[in-house]
Amino acid sequence: MITVHHLETSRSQRVLWLLEELGVPYELKLYKRHPVTRLAPPELKKIHPLGKSPVITDGELVVAESAAILEYLVERYGAQAQGEAAHLSTQPGTPEHMQARFWMHFAEGSLMNWLVMKLVFMTIPTQPMPFFVRPIAREICKKVQRQLIDPNLQTSTAFIEEHLGKHSWFAGDRITLADFQMSFAVSALMSRADDARRCPNLQAYLKRMEARPAYQRALAKGGPVVMG
Repeated sequence: MITVHHLETSRSQRVLWLLEELGVPYELKLYKRHPVTRLAPPELKKIHPLGKSPVITDGELVVAESAAILEYLVERYGAQAQGEAAHLSTQPGTPEHMQARFWMHFAEGSLMNWLVMKLVFMTIPTQPMPFFVRPIAREICKKVQRQLIDPNLQTSTAFIEEHLGKHSWFAGDRITLADFQMSFAVSALMSRADDARRCPNLQAYLKRMEARPAYQRALAKGGPVVMG
């Protein structure tokens, strides 16, 4: 039996969605973030030395990292799935495969680092500090966002918006593993980047994703995708 060690408002929502699409039974173990630091609890280190989520156990096997988990689940259980879920992998050598591979890497390699930085620099001014430091911290954080983070997010947003204007899903006209990997990044982008919320193709993609029954089941079990 697969166990998903799921941290609230985290990337492991991708894993829940995939398992629901595949129709694979699993046990869900929920973990709460620290109310002040918002970090994962130390209990997760008992599952994997990094102490982060997502992480799954499948019998004696422990698998960490989103992309590695998604690929493992499709390789191990994809053949028994029904309908679209039976064809989430792409054929090597095809344009679809190259697109899927690109977006699998883009999600964490190019996009999420800026989204994490955005969250950090939005949060710093709200943390406890001497009152005379707060205005300085606020201005520094605004400057970093304005000069470094936001321009990179704007570039990524425009790139994604253009791509989704030509394709229904990230690898083409059907859902693939790339969509599961990109799902958290898209939700975070829509939450943290003003430009993204004004992009019709991104909005339409998000609606397609959120309308899927398996996505809704995962959301009901795992809770909100991103921190409010």
